[in-house]
Amino acid sequence: MMARVKGFRRSGDVQEEAPEHSMDPRATEERPYRPTVIDNAIYRDGRRVDTPGSMAAAFECLNEIPGSMAWIGLYRPKEWELVKLGEEFELHELALEDAIVGSQRPKADRYGDTLFVVLRAARYLDDVEEVAFGEVHVFVGPNFVITVRHAEAPDLQAVRKRMESEPELLRQGPQAVLYAILDAVVDGYAPVVAGLQKDIEEIEVQVFGGDPSVSRRVYELSGEVIEFQRATAPLVGMLHAFIAGASKHGMNDELQSYLRDVADHAITVSERISAFRQMLQDILVVNSTLVTQAQNAEMARMTEASIQQGEEVKKISAWAAILFAPTLVGTIYGMNFDFMPETHWAFGYPFAIVLMAAVCLTLYLVFKRRDWL
Repeated sequence: MMARVKGFRRSGDVQEEAPEHSMDPRATEERPYRPTVIDNAIYRDGRRVDTPGSMAAAFECLNEIPGSMAWIGLYRPKEWELVKLGEEFELHELALEDAIVGSQRPKADRYGDTLFVVLRAARYLDDVEEVAFGEVHVFVGPNFVITVRHAEAPDLQAVRKRMESEPELLRQGPQAVLYAILDAVVDGYAPVVAGLQKDIEEIEVQVFGGDPSVSRRVYELSGEVIEFQRATAPLVGMLHAFIAGASKHGMNDELQSYLRDVADHAITVSERISAFRQMLQDILVVNSTLVTQAQNAEMARMTEASIQQGEEVKKISAWAAILFAPTLVGTIYGMNFDFMPETHWAFGYPFAIVLMAAVCLTLYLVFKRRDWL
């Protein structure tokens, strides 16, 4: 029996949250109200024999009915509810602390005869093209299974209905329930993989179509893939450990075969995610190359335009210089001073014309030789 867990402290009559719990984003997020206890059932020989009205009543029924199993499903329970549950079923305080705080990585820890499993579920949201992640904690004891969900996924009500429709499988006890939960979580990854595959194909079209906003989408999708990989990668080792220790913990051959099938699916998902991550890295490289090529082409076009503009400026400058020469001569000889020798010279006018022509011709030949004209 436990007095408290580390995620909960008392100071006089005031309840205080531990620092790690107060920083939990779930503490301030507003969500629609749902009952804490989703379902509370006692099973015997694979069939529901009772539905207690409280967790304390479930513990009493478990002791009164020989060979029975309790399956309690909780949805975002209050801290005091988990503390009370831990006292009734003698759950380890470290496992309870993880269940209270949440935001745990996928793992499986064994405390005595109780197995504590953390799973990260995922679902693909078609309307926003994003992956939403959920979290479920599973306490598996000799005669009980307690699930603590922190999100809508996975749908454990569907898992319960499946198990109740297969009493032969449910008769195998808490380990069979754990298998069904693992199977539901891994099967839930398939639509996510398909959704990510579709997103990557759309991104490839955007990349080769020159969409400038594709880099942001690749970055965001890479983050989702990395998060998905963190949620799924530990599952493979976890399932192999379950299979390796199956005989030690009394798991029959049929259930081991089921777990191996789940492990195969988890490996497939893990390989696909690794491939997605590599593909996104390659897409980023290709996009960077295409962007660089486009920038180089634009710079080349601007350089060519600048060169062309320079050629036009040279031509204009050359003709301006050529036309300026006769203007200068004409301006000088157009001054009406009495003491200009050329003014009263008989050959003054022809001389001015020849001089202007000679200067213009000389400038033209100079500019032509230098390719300005």
